Amino acid sequence: MEMEASNSIESTLLSFKKGIGDFTQKMPEFASRYNAFTESCFEEGALTQRQKQLIALGISLHAQDEYCIIYHTKGCLDQGCSEQEILEAVGVTAAFGGGATMSQGVTLVQECIQELNRLEH
Repeated sequence: MEMEASNSIESTLLSFKKGIGDFTQKMPEFASRYNAFTESCFEEGALTQRQKQLIALGISLHAQDEYCIIYHTKGCLDQGCSEQEILEAVGVTAAFGGGATMSQGVTLVQECIQELNRLEH
């Protein structure tokens, strides 16, 4: 059972990357401008990239966007966020998003953390 969950996160990330690649081939100018915009949004500034990833995860949870939840959980880990920091971000978001946010936090986010930490080691 655990292997299915592990494979689902990795395969979802690969599916997302493939989709972005296919879209970029079909809409190169749009994709280029969108990518430049989002890269600019995530550049270090008054807020660190780490803080920006935590914010993005919270917004993804509130929006119930599973691809972005996975992507930004990975972004949080890549920026050195601890599991505790990520789970506190889930808690803050649940204060606004209620049960729907909490359900993604206690399932998908924790699943991502476990799998992505395993892949790193």
